Amino acid sequence: MRNKSILFIVIGLLISSSVLADKPAYKIFNAKGKKATYKELLKDAGDSQVVFFGELHNNPICHWLEFELTKDLFEIKQEKLVLAAEMFERDNQLLLDEYTKKFIRKKDFEKEAKLWPNYSTDYAPLVDFACEHNLKFVASNIPRRYAALVNLKGFEGLDSINAYQRAMIAPLPIKYDSTMNCYKAMKEMFSGSGAMHQTMYIAEAQAMKDATMGYFIYKNLEEGGTILHYNGAYHSENYEGTVWYLKDFARKFPFETTVVTITCVEQDNIDELLEENLGKADYIICIPSTMTKTK
Repeated sequence: MRNKSILFIVIGLLISSSVLADKPAYKIFNAKGKKATYKELLKDAGDSQVVFFGELHNNPICHWLEFELTKDLFEIKQEKLVLAAEMFERDNQLLLDEYTKKFIRKKDFEKEAKLWPNYSTDYAPLVDFACEHNLKFVASNIPRRYAALVNLKGFEGLDSINAYQRAMIAPLPIKYDSTMNCYKAMKEMFSGSGAMHQTMYIAEAQAMKDATMGYFIYKNLEEGGTILHYNGAYHSENYEGTVWYLKDFARKFPFETTVVTITCVEQDNIDELLEENLGKADYIICIPSTMTKTK
């Protein structure tokens, strides 16, 4: 009887230890799938001229880590740190400049800027950090009306825009490689869509976004500085999209441009990186698929 009681106690302890086991919110892996540390990621980011943080737009761990990386990079780079984001379009650059330089009030900026629905929880902390520390914040994305024009008519749709409008996009004509996996996959994804007439040029519109972001990152490169660019993971995964365009523009630069990419993925089990997620970036942040979502 005593042995049976001991057995029940042992089983109870094993169940308790399993239930109370650590549940990490994320794990970091390198491109080869080996476990990495935040310290390693931060060092590589601080040694690079451009850092792409590829987020999942509705994942709170991504947004928290973006803010933590911003703070820690600022400790390393100080005024040599520049922030940039897909979430702000080029025609909002003046508003961003006025706010970060404290020319206008926060409520006026937020009233007039084109802000994403989750701005107040996920992006306002980054913009306010730039404001507090007098950091440049680059609105890198194409104005959505011009992306919509490409989506409707292809690149030729931009032929009619004037010089003032062209200043808000990458120089035309842009290079476009329809065989690049990110564009090829997007084309295939919408090929069976019932609204094909609305999405015929969707990959070209994506390329125009990538080219514009890459161009305005390039325009803000400074030797010894670091640009931290926040974007959806799809724009920088597998070193394609915006990364490809940046490197193409940067060939004109007098010094080599070093780039570190970070991407975020969700998995049911984060102990090991799935094969499908290998090689997506220099650092892959693996987050449980059960993580709560932001709006």
